[in-house]
Amino acid sequence: MAPDDRKRAIVEAALPLIRQFGKDTTTKQIAEAAGIAEGTIFRVFASKQDLFEEAMAVAFDPVLFIEDLGTVDAELPLRERLVALTTLLQRRFVEIFALMTALAIPKPPEKHRGEATKEWRDRGYALMLALLEPDRDRFRVPLPDVIHTLRLLTFSGSHPHITDQNLLTPDQIVDVVLYGTLTHKD
Repeated sequence: MAPDDRKRAIVEAALPLIRQFGKDTTTKQIAEAAGIAEGTIFRVFASKQDLFEEAMAVAFDPVLFIEDLGTVDAELPLRERLVALTTLLQRRFVEIFALMTALAIPKPPEKHRGEATKEWRDRGYALMLALLEPDRDRFRVPLPDVIHTLRLLTFSGSHPHITDQNLLTPDQIVDVVLYGTLTHKD
């Protein structure tokens, strides 16, 4: 296995464990999950801390999320497109929240927030905007407001502490964004 592939495989095996056990995750657990000898970890990473830092970098890296956004079928009906988009957003938020909670990190590392993430946020925003563009005239508010509301509701509805461990489903989030909370009478 090429060094970069081995590194990636170790990190992918480590992330679920780190989300579950936090800093108590052992290199033995990681090695077992990766199907390698424990010593192999230290041929790839100088220390357990280096492995954890690489795992955080991978978890916060938006590349896979951006790629996933590009797979949402623009031909789906509006509600289904929004549910697919919300599902991807929620999965990303839930995975990051779980990692931050497990490692007792109160906020993302500096290199994963603010101006440092502007380029990927802009790319993600452009993809979301393109997915909703065909239905622009169906909304009573501008598309940027729809996307902003969807992201905020997905963020808060996916946060375990904000929701008291009762996360909103993508369907619930989309229904609030599309239809609000009032009943509609004929």
